[in-house]
Amino acid sequence: MEPMSKAEIDLPFVHRGKVRDTYELDGNLLIISTDRISAFDSIFPNPIPRKGEVLNRLSLFWFKKTRDIVKNHLISDQMPENLKSVQGRAMIVKKAQVVPMESVVRGYLTGSGWKEYKEQGTLAGIKLPEGLKNGSRLPEPTFTPATKAESGHDINISVEEAENMFGKETVDFIKSKAIALYNFAHDYLLTHNLILADTKFEFGKTEDGIILVDEALTPDSSRYWLMNQYEKGILDSMDKQFLRNYLEQSGWNKEPPAPQLPEEIINKTSERYLKAYEMITGEKL
Repeated sequence: MEPMSKAEIDLPFVHRGKVRDTYELDGNLLIISTDRISAFDSIFPNPIPRKGEVLNRLSLFWFKKTRDIVKNHLISDQMPENLKSVQGRAMIVKKAQVVPMESVVRGYLTGSGWKEYKEQGTLAGIKLPEGLKNGSRLPEPTFTPATKAESGHDINISVEEAENMFGKETVDFIKSKAIALYNFAHDYLLTHNLILADTKFEFGKTEDGIILVDEALTPDSSRYWLMNQYEKGILDSMDKQFLRNYLEQSGWNKEPPAPQLPEEIINKTSERYLKAYEMITGEKL
């Protein structure tokens, strides 16, 4: 499969996100996962080979595994004859009115949660025990919503703020389902030498109620740590954090345009995505 930076499909165009291109198809949506990669709110000029395929197939894997927890938007991953060029990196899904909230669940203290804890001793405004470290397991999985930004940073908000913005009933449902999804995936991944540190979901409203949309538990939306390394105190990420770590020490000022990525970083990022897929599913792409 040739790397794809941009989908070129003869269908009505709907939306181009940081990674996915969306088209209208027979009253439904066709979502194509390209090989684009973004970090620090910038899209990089270099595609990551097979990344889109990993994102699409992992989302399919989790959508099918978790449909008893919450309904999702998946209709089919089988493309009609005229769309065989995107088979493997595309899915046909139901339309939904997306709730513009990132539904983040954290089981371990890291990332922006670790930064807040160091400064205030809290996570999403919730007081945490003293003495925690980067990577510490939290007393329980914690729902930490954020506003969903079209560009720029998502902004962390409290559950109360989310309830004021989207309604208590909606947020209660999403919170319970997001935590249930996290717990299911965390327990599953422990049997595959991976720790799910945190992840984020998106939900949408349909006439059948609130469903899971977008992607699920991929290396773009989740932090996976190798369990055998975590037990030694090492946070070895099998996800996009590898690229972020490189960028932090690259000298880039995190302002667009994003720089060209070295071939070594492109290849190593691709290898981590493929390895994560293999570890999670037990299959090679």
